Amino acid sequence: MSRDSFERRIDKRHAVNAAENAGNIADSMSVRKQLMQRVQSGEITLLDAQKELKKIKRNAKRDGKVTRQQAWSRG
Repeated sequence: MSRDSFERRIDKRHAVNAAENAGNIADSMSVRKQLMQRVQSGEITLLDAQKELKKIKRNAKRDGKVTRQQAWSRG
């Protein structure tokens, strides 16, 4: 791994974090954590959480947001 690729990954991570903080990422870590809390409390099953996450990702563009993967790729 070269120094440049390491620095690029750090820059991308900062870009993703900045986008999350700005509310531009549909499937942010806070959304994912909320889904997992619902699973752990027994409110929904893991399969339901996965389906809901896919729906969130699918509707990201319509809602004017991007997914974490898209933010990483752009970063």
